[in-house]
Amino acid sequence: MTNRHEPQRLRQTIQSVKEHILREKLQPGDAMPTELQLIEALGVSRSNLREAIRSLVTLDILEVRHGTGMFVGQMSLRPLVEGLAFKGVVLPGEDYETLRQIVDVRIGLDQSLAPGIVERMEGQDASGLMSLCDAMTQKNEAGESFGAEDRAFHLTLAEVLSNELYAQLVGAFWDVHTLIGPRLGVPTPQDLDETVQAHRDMVDAAVAGDLEGYRLAVEQHYAPLLRVLNSSKQAVTAG
Repeated sequence: MTNRHEPQRLRQTIQSVKEHILREKLQPGDAMPTELQLIEALGVSRSNLREAIRSLVTLDILEVRHGTGMFVGQMSLRPLVEGLAFKGVVLPGEDYETLRQIVDVRIGLDQSLAPGIVERMEGQDASGLMSLCDAMTQKNEAGESFGAEDRAFHLTLAEVLSNELYAQLVGAFWDVHTLIGPRLGVPTPQDLDETVQAHRDMVDAAVAGDLEGYRLAVEQHYAPLLRVLNSSKQAVTAG
């Protein structure tokens, strides 16, 4: 029979492990105490601690390396990616909704961060970003996917802001897009051409210090994807 206090004890143990990481100012990759040391320090049972560790590993807060020990995890957004992707794949119709919500969030983030990007890029050398745009153009003309370059483009913009959380979100959203996007149909050649041009327009506007031009280019960047999503929704509704 399950003890009704077990969920509460588990939550307390999970919180205690988190507090240990904070108290000791441990960083990702740092070694954690052994299982026995944690049992003694936290005053918990072995089974309770192991359950807490499993939960924290799932959240990427802890990492267990067999034969080596336990370490502070990378605390990435991997659990978010896996959860969103699983939801989109398993639940009928959720692929559209999940990706649409991600696009809405990305648009909101890009527009809200636009002033900072333009301020930092005005008059600066943007050859790295333009090289990525050139690579997108070449791949697009060859009929190849330029998803990797598109992802790198936005991660480079995140570096301009020195915003680690934004960079993680960009990477996470791209990973979800890669997993469930193919289920929603392939963009037309015109869509891809517009997407590539929008990236160039974003760079040109930022370097020129043109905030409104940059915001418009962001809208143009997402317009083809929104068309695909809207077409997918209409197809699902009609079906």
